[in-house]
Amino acid sequence: MKIRVAKSAGFCWGVKRAVNIAIEAVKRSKGKAYCLGELIHNRREIERLKKLGMEFVEDVESLEAGSTVIIRSHGVAPQVFSCLKERGLEVVDATCPFVKEVQDKAVKLEEEGYPVLILGNPKHPEVEGIAGHVKNPIIVSSLEELRELPQFLKLGVVCQTTLSSGFFREAVSLLALKAKELKVYNTICKATAIRQKEAKELASQVDVMLIVGGKNSSNTTKLYQISKSVNERSYHIESKEEIELSWFEGAEVVGITAGASTPQWVIEEVVAYLRFLAKGGSNSGRGVCQAVGG
Repeated sequence: MKIRVAKSAGFCWGVKRAVNIAIEAVKRSKGKAYCLGELIHNRREIERLKKLGMEFVEDVESLEAGSTVIIRSHGVAPQVFSCLKERGLEVVDATCPFVKEVQDKAVKLEEEGYPVLILGNPKHPEVEGIAGHVKNPIIVSSLEELRELPQFLKLGVVCQTTLSSGFFREAVSLLALKAKELKVYNTICKATAIRQKEAKELASQVDVMLIVGGKNSSNTTKLYQISKSVNERSYHIESKEEIELSWFEGAEVVGITAGASTPQWVIEEVVAYLRFLAKGGSNSGRGVCQAVGG
């Protein structure tokens, strides 16, 4: 059984940066170091960070002044920064620069007089943070919601960085009929677009496709949905323990991709386990859908 791993599977630059910033903050902290919410959406990496001394909290009411608080990669609203500083907490900002760019574009649109519409999941922390930068955000997550919108004289649009490229194109086409003047920023992260393209191509070329990453990860879930649309034998897993031998009956080639919040060591565990199941094989290294084994 051959194993093919997508070139860009795993940590994107922004997530890798956030993890490194957080680990350094833990090392430098004179007291405890807390992260406000999950730094990234990957349960296993969060478990590793806890072992390194990081604590995760959902509010800061009980934190003592002088404690270190890390801002998650998804970012937060400006009011959160103000609250943390007022409480005398040392703030370490691990917000992904690409997310900050979306926040800045939303503010710019509002300053230019455009009502701001955000395409994305209203319950996702990234979208909540973007929304917190403008006064009256409109958040839309489906084409049905878009169709129900009223007409606008002006409308400005940004989107969640992990949004599906296909949904973005359809959404903009609909919005073009909803506003006399429409200004759109395509704020889908390049890393997201590349991973989605690779997932679709690889899924169409293999017998079975594994998508590795957190079940609460937006970008990983999108990869799974894209893969499933072209290959019914696609499975979303967080770890090798979820793999079932029956998935590979009659399979000659297995493809693997992983979300931008999935660490390399988790991907390597999955590859090693598949090689074990296949009883052999040699790793020829990572590359554009390179083969492992023969």
